[in-house]
Amino acid sequence: MSTIAALYVALAERVAARLGSPRLRALHLPSTPDAAVEDPRFCAAELEDGSIGFSFVLGDAVEPLLRAHRAAGGFGGVEAAALARGFAAGDPGGKALGFAAINALSQSLFARAHWVPAAAGSSLGAIEPRCGEHVGMIGLFPPLVADVKEAGARLTVLELRPELAGEHADYRVTLDPAALATCDQVISTCTVMLNDTLDAVLAACRRARHFAIVGPTAGCLPDPLFARGVDSVGGRRVLDAAGFLRAFRSGEKWGSCAGKYVIARQDYPGLDWLLERAGA
Repeated sequence: MSTIAALYVALAERVAARLGSPRLRALHLPSTPDAAVEDPRFCAAELEDGSIGFSFVLGDAVEPLLRAHRAAGGFGGVEAAALARGFAAGDPGGKALGFAAINALSQSLFARAHWVPAAAGSSLGAIEPRCGEHVGMIGLFPPLVADVKEAGARLTVLELRPELAGEHADYRVTLDPAALATCDQVISTCTVMLNDTLDAVLAACRRARHFAIVGPTAGCLPDPLFARGVDSVGGRRVLDAAGFLRAFRSGEKWGSCAGKYVIARQDYPGLDWLLERAGA
């Protein structure tokens, strides 16, 4: 079975071909890896048509990306498909840039096809916790803990950071994916696509009736994820590009410049439909 990264690179090349091989206008990176800056590890790929895609930068890859950014003159003029190929590489920085390009191409295709994903009232990605259920969370989303608690559900969080493990007031943090085997519903950060753990966590959660991937970086076309068993994808699309870029460059909050959306498997028209509409 092809890796999720290989599938997305092939998808990106197909989309780019339909859209006329779009190029980057710029790649926007955090001005500093200082943790005091809002969202210090997000990067954003901006295409020449104004479409913007996000990615999270894992680990210590921020500083090398800053150096590469300067060396490449901001990546302006680079073909998005060429940058997207880095998503299948082993380099964390290249994967981040590649995923940002894939997300930007996805957002561009949505716009060209005049298809707008359904607006989301929350960040739960179509997850609706019920009283007495066991909800799994892959990657701690502190703002979402209250939503799960309010529903009366039990919450188990899978994390990679040992210092977070243990019992907390409203949830338990574990390092063992097997702890999610009894979950009724699971919500995951998109980081599982960047650290190559998607297939492992999906296998651990195979009994869950709903698996959602959410977050600002979940702006990709969902076809490969749906084929893997994901049920919904909750992302963000930039509504105010000028406001977003101004806020992002200065390290300020930019959430008000983007709208949350959710793509559920049963409501999604599919890649072929989008490509046909984009070429009409």
